[in-house]
Amino acid sequence: MPGARHVPAKARGRLFPRFGRLVVVGLPYLWLLFFFLLPFLIVFKISFSEITIAIPPYTPVFDLAEGISANLAKLQQFSFDNYLFLTQDRLYYLSYLSSVWIALVSTVLTLLIGFPMAYGMARAPRHWRPLLVMLVILPFWTSFLIRVYAWMGILSREGLLNQFLIFIGVVDPANPLVILSTNTAVYIGIVYSYLPFMVLPLYATLEKLDESLLEAAADLGCPPWKAFWKITVPLSLPGVVAGSFLVFIPAVGEFVIPDLLGGSDTLMIGRTLWAEFFSNRDWPLSSAIAVLLLLILVIPIVYFQNHQAKLQESGK
Repeated sequence: MPGARHVPAKARGRLFPRFGRLVVVGLPYLWLLFFFLLPFLIVFKISFSEITIAIPPYTPVFDLAEGISANLAKLQQFSFDNYLFLTQDRLYYLSYLSSVWIALVSTVLTLLIGFPMAYGMARAPRHWRPLLVMLVILPFWTSFLIRVYAWMGILSREGLLNQFLIFIGVVDPANPLVILSTNTAVYIGIVYSYLPFMVLPLYATLEKLDESLLEAAADLGCPPWKAFWKITVPLSLPGVVAGSFLVFIPAVGEFVIPDLLGGSDTLMIGRTLWAEFFSNRDWPLSSAIAVLLLLILVIPIVYFQNHQAKLQESGK
């Protein structure tokens, strides 16, 4: 047609891959924008307000419907009292410290259990590996809440564990083990629930391990145990780091497991946050708790990623 603009085939070929890359990269960012950043900004805004007996139970400090000038005038209403209160009441910083400690110990226990499992799966015959992976993810076919309730039945004084130990004569029937409503039960619940998150990244890393490196080490006279520590363990570190993050991050803010399996002495920030939000209806304080929890998790992770990126650039 006269005056119609003709786009060369080569230019179209460059245009569509560029558009495809934009879509692939942009969709995750849009997902994070709508389901992480915007909710976080709302919680962050509420953390600077004050509690009131109303619906919602806080004083609005920023409302887009009121216009920019009105909101700028309200900036002086921003209150840091909630954050200051978190540093003054020992309940909150003890909850943070206890949550980090429980999550850290649970992550180490999960690694100690998950590494042999992943190593055995990676060294199993190839036709068995899909079945082993399916067995690892099989617990996800059942509701998380039901699985935690099942552990309540196992760990109680009249539960299956005590009945089995009494049957084999290890435990006195008049004095059964007390595991439920203790930190030990919380560790068991977290390790059981998050074990697949440790095993799968480790398995994906170990399966790609070049076995010729182990054969070369054996040819050079390296014992199997030394080859494992010198070759297998260092090359599996990316899987260890990924699995540790996948276990540690959700374990810090865990609520269901410590609420059902833990006792009154089990301090975790998830339970504290639930109590402030639903029992005390102190939305500003609970928002401040959530913001600080996110900062505690994000800042070390960002620092670690930047450190790893610098190490890769320097070639170390």
